[in-house]
Amino acid sequence: MTALLEAVSPPALIQIGVQIQKLAIQMGFYLKLVNGIFLWNSHLQKTTALSSTEAEYMALSNCAHQVIWIKQIFGELGYNLKPISICGDNQGSIFMANNPITEQHTKHIPICYHFVRNAVTDQHIEIFYIKGTNNPADMFTKNLEYVKFEQCRS
Repeated sequence: MTALLEAVSPPALIQIGVQIQKLAIQMGFYLKLVNGIFLWNSHLQKTTALSSTEAEYMALSNCAHQVIWIKQIFGELGYNLKPISICGDNQGSIFMANNPITEQHTKHIPICYHFVRNAVTDQHIEIFYIKGTNNPADMFTKNLEYVKFEQCRS
């Protein structure tokens, strides 16, 4: 069977945004199905990151958990999905997720966040870069001016 999620057109199925303020990391993402948002999340992360790259990497991992859960539901319904696209606006976090080797600067990140690497390796997800100025998930993590908010909304 073909998947309903394959009908989603670019730019992306999932967008991730992260905003750091006062050591509290606001994380947000949404999932689209046939060009309609059906799941979204915005909350403070529980773990404090030492850099924006780590914060985005943790957000990618949280998003990957939700994506794989949705993919499993579709699998139980008889739809075999291709790897689901996730877009992030931090090239460092995308590199960390696509690179299964633990580097010196990533060894202090809690192991549970490295789940995203397994998801990429097992081809459950694909991670792509989107420019930060074009990231609609910013509406979950930042105070936006009216024009930018309307842009994200559409």
